[in-house]
Amino acid sequence: MNIRLYHPNSILENSTSLLSKEHTHYVVNVMRLKRGSKLNFFNKNGEWKSEVIFLDKDRVEVKFLEKIKEANSLPKIRLAICLVKKNAMDTILQKATELGVSKIIPIVSERTEVKELNHDRAKKIVIEATEQSNQLMPPEITDVIKLKDFLKTFEENSKLLFADVNSKDQLKIEDLKNSKSFCVLIGPEGDFSPAERESILQNSAAKPFTISKNILRSDTAVISAISLVNFINNFH
Repeated sequence: MNIRLYHPNSILENSTSLLSKEHTHYVVNVMRLKRGSKLNFFNKNGEWKSEVIFLDKDRVEVKFLEKIKEANSLPKIRLAICLVKKNAMDTILQKATELGVSKIIPIVSERTEVKELNHDRAKKIVIEATEQSNQLMPPEITDVIKLKDFLKTFEENSKLLFADVNSKDQLKIEDLKNSKSFCVLIGPEGDFSPAERESILQNSAAKPFTISKNILRSDTAVISAISLVNFINNFH
């Protein structure tokens, strides 16, 4: 089994590091590794093959042996998602991470029932999903923001890919050209209000597109939309 753990600090080849309490518990008690065991550590700069060089019940030291993976330079995909209930939100955090999203922006709209996000829990979910899915960097999770403020501060050089249940337009290769970053916007379970939809479409960066003829749950919509963007992104 290839064990991958996220190491947020910088890594230098042939340097050593003491593991955090959480990683020490995982290495010693969960995986029951020994001195000499191999595992990988990763962060935004790449991934390193590593070895346990000291192990005690509450202290583990590792040596970073060699870099085995470089950072990815593909355009960044962000997810702006209206908050939903806990179980569905957990799924969204996990699946968005697995699909390579670089940033998750939790949004409150008129029809959003949930107004808050447990950031500690969310961060733990995305780190675990990053470790399991061969990604290098867990997505950044921003503070919760109101839809109107999100639209007001949206970057001009980015593209806002609006998964719109009322749209009949398919997403095309041309829609993703000449943009260094994309942000997929998914509405709440009851959809955006007519006024909100109008304000989204008035944003010059907005590109509405359809992902299904059916009404999708938010977690299904996230998986469908990001998978579609990834698919098209790999061909342009």
